[in-house]
Amino acid sequence: MDPFAAKYYSEIKRLTDASEATGKNSKKTAFHEGIRAGAVLMKKRTASGHKLIFIGNGASAAISSHQAADYLKNGGMKAIAFNDAALLTCVSNDLGYEHVFEKPVAMLADQGDVLVAISSSGKSENILKAVKAAKVKGCTVVTLSGFSPKNPLRRMGELNFYVPSAYYGHVEILHHSICHCILELIIEELSSPTRKRR
Repeated sequence: MDPFAAKYYSEIKRLTDASEATGKNSKKTAFHEGIRAGAVLMKKRTASGHKLIFIGNGASAAISSHQAADYLKNGGMKAIAFNDAALLTCVSNDLGYEHVFEKPVAMLADQGDVLVAISSSGKSENILKAVKAAKVKGCTVVTLSGFSPKNPLRRMGELNFYVPSAYYGHVEILHHSICHCILELIIEELSSPTRKRR
């Protein structure tokens, strides 16, 4: 393998092994147990009629759209990402970008929904405000963050995944893989035998 590629993927593996999962009050849990907890939570909530809401900025917004589509199409779950251009620009222009996710969460989230908040830095103000709004509405929050281990988002969810890297690309890759792993677990073990991986 090319030396650069070998080094790159070696780092991805290292970060996969080093990624952490925590629950309420920053209580640590094994990473694989966090994955399973996320799968059980999402399957249980959507099976009872609730929905998954994905939010993020930039690449995290792209991950949100991708995962909402996959969880809906492949997982058979209600899932949405707040990435409509007209809505985003309207709220940003009229209320400020820090409220871009807070407003739709406040208006469209229902008690029992699951908010999946994705932020590489874990300190984007619009994500933090949306998480607070989701809690007011009675949603359960799952967070994915990186960079500093002391980032505020990491302490705000009932389930939190943290990637110990300051490099956007590495954090984004791991966030994407975490979401995919949770969905694959739901499809393979927690859904009916007729639902297949795609």
